[in-house]
Amino acid sequence: MVLKVNKFLLYIILFLSSFTVFSQPVELEEPPVVAQKNPEVQKWSDTTAIQPLPFRSNFKENYSGTDFQYETVAPDTSAWNDFKAWLQYWLGRIFSLGMDGANPTALEIVLKVVAILIVLFVVYMIVKTILNKEGNWIFGKSSQKKIATSDSIDEDIHSINFEKAIRDSKNNNDYRLAIRYYYLWLLKRLSDKSLIEWDIEKTNSDYLYEISNPKLRHDFAYLSYIYDYSWYGEFELNETAFIQSERTFLNTFNSL
Repeated sequence: MVLKVNKFLLYIILFLSSFTVFSQPVELEEPPVVAQKNPEVQKWSDTTAIQPLPFRSNFKENYSGTDFQYETVAPDTSAWNDFKAWLQYWLGRIFSLGMDGANPTALEIVLKVVAILIVLFVVYMIVKTILNKEGNWIFGKSSQKKIATSDSIDEDIHSINFEKAIRDSKNNNDYRLAIRYYYLWLLKRLSDKSLIEWDIEKTNSDYLYEISNPKLRHDFAYLSYIYDYSWYGEFELNETAFIQSERTFLNTFNSL
């Protein structure tokens, strides 16, 4: 019985020792390295004489064409070009909605329509401002305003009681309105004397060209300047400035 146990233990020891033997790495012999001498590099020499070739004096003329212009010239920028670039950018943003391969949603369609309407409205207002009848530019003020535009002043100048209208305006310290009545009164006097032909659609420049007398034309141009500056320029006249302007109007009236 003891002998069988000893054999069993021996078998176990041999079995475990076999893993130790097979687990050890096998060392391989590397082949010997044989050093080789590099062959000598053959040196070449050239004894040919070198003749330098000179440039012709006019050689630059051959490279003066547009094909040899390598500098990029920046395009001229202007307000119109900036506006076109801005419009092109926003149109690209607008029409890019729903263009990624998928069908646009209802919200995208509504936003696109609203954006297009806004752009068209802006373009319309800009064109209207530039090409309006009074010749105004954007953010500019015209010097040729309509003579009668609002309130009771747009009535026929021959039906206005100017003395009462001016007196009421002075009592209310509304000197701008008083200057306006003085100017329309001047037009009435000129029309009564057939020096101008009254028309509600005419401008002060139209009436200026109708006046043939040089001095009267000069006085009318100055009074038109006072009227435009105080009324359309929205300049608040004080009493001193109004008295000076009133005296100029009255002197012109007396000269007619």
